[in-house]
Amino acid sequence: MRWQGQTLDADDGALPGLERAGLVRSIQTPEFEGITFHEVLCKSALNKVPEESALPFQFTVNTFRGCSHACRYCFARPTHEYLDLDAGSDFDSQVVVKMNVAAVLRKELARRSWKREHVALGTNTDPYQRAEGRYRLMPAIIGALTESDTPFSILTKGTLLRRDLPMLRQAAERVSVGIGVSLAIHDAELQKAVEPGTPSPRARLDLIRAVTDAGLPCNVMVAPVIPCLTDSTSHLDGLLSAIAEAGATGVTIFPMHLRGSTRGWFLNWLASEHPALVRRYRQLYGRGAYVTPEYKAWLRARVEPMVEKYGLGGRSEHRDTPPPERRELVGAGAAPALTLF
Repeated sequence: MRWQGQTLDADDGALPGLERAGLVRSIQTPEFEGITFHEVLCKSALNKVPEESALPFQFTVNTFRGCSHACRYCFARPTHEYLDLDAGSDFDSQVVVKMNVAAVLRKELARRSWKREHVALGTNTDPYQRAEGRYRLMPAIIGALTESDTPFSILTKGTLLRRDLPMLRQAAERVSVGIGVSLAIHDAELQKAVEPGTPSPRARLDLIRAVTDAGLPCNVMVAPVIPCLTDSTSHLDGLLSAIAEAGATGVTIFPMHLRGSTRGWFLNWLASEHPALVRRYRQLYGRGAYVTPEYKAWLRARVEPMVEKYGLGGRSEHRDTPPPERRELVGAGAAPALTLF
């Protein structure tokens, strides 16, 4: 009821990309100041991952496009350009909501051709960003995947995941359920600057504990490691120590990459807030998206002893480890927890 009267004119011609995406209406509300939600009807829910990506899963589902977490390094930013929106402030404030995603997913999972392959949630934009509290898309998605005997995993920074832990625990009795929490910045002040819309590091550590207390494995994405800002021995050691204390199953670690328009968005922020680092970044990234091989090797050498010290080098279970009685539903086993690329 509080959203009545907050609808914007969706037919003013200003958002042709969204019209192509199935725009129904655009909404603003005082509860989400500065954010516009564009409610769309999607034609498909399952996204096939290109084979050349070499990811340990073949299908993904994204409930939103755009993300109020506003992480300055987010690799998904360029996807907003397909909607004729920019990859910077629009990505943070113009959030596309796939209103019918669960219903479409249920139909796709019911096809005879569906082979119950692993489905990853949260690979593009976060399914538990603040908007999920309003739209409640995830419970129906979890239900559809579980009822179709489809193994799945969730990766999130959002503490709203707590709401669905009872449902996820029940799902894990039937299919493989993997949970991953993304936590790459331990310093609260830096986290607010780089990830202004995300829950605090303390809140995410508490989430890790809640997941493991629920009897579910929890892998932590210590990613991306941001050169010169989060790659010090003290920062990484303190973060991994806290993650281990929270009961995490393992960690996945890799350095920041800056593809497409994300590069300009992040480097503009860096020039404004840390101008002394700009020259170093030119050396590390050149004109490309990835850090030099030398930096990757240096980071690996730094973190491997810490991972061993805190017992976080086991096998990652946030993607593809099925319950023993249902192992036939997925192919490959779990990937190594420590990943650097």
